[in-house]
Amino acid sequence: MKTLQLITVGITLFITSFAEAQINVNVNIGTPPAWGPAGYNDVNYYYLPDVEAYYDIRASRFIYYGNGKWVRASRLPYRYRTYDLYSGYKVVITDYNGPNPYIHHKKHKVKYYKGYRGGPQKTIGIKPVKKHKEIHGKKKGKKHHPKKEKH
Repeated sequence: MKTLQLITVGITLFITSFAEAQINVNVNIGTPPAWGPAGYNDVNYYYLPDVEAYYDIRASRFIYYGNGKWVRASRLPYRYRTYDLYSGYKVVITDYNGPNPYIHHKKHKVKYYKGYRGGPQKTIGIKPVKKHKEIHGKKKGKKHHPKKEKH
């Protein structure tokens, strides 16, 4: 009888520990980018009104309309190459978790028009400082003129 009770307890502990291990799996695959707004941990998408694009946090991909279809890419299209993601406003999409946030694009485009600014936003990280390009050991755009000696 004691053997049967020990086996039952052992099986119960095994099943319980297995179930607990299954529950502790982390489902948040993507990490928010440094330019993302601080304070939002459990969201999947940002909408960028200035460029009418979405950012998929889990996949680390931009979603934008181009050539008649929605495109997923690691970068924004070339025409937005100078767009500053750190200073541009990001709308945090909290009411949609599916795979295609653009199904609400008509609504987002009207509510969050180009130039839209909601409340103040802080980014998760600090904007990197651009270094000056150097040409032949000299900073681009600055000419070196040696000082003339006075006689």
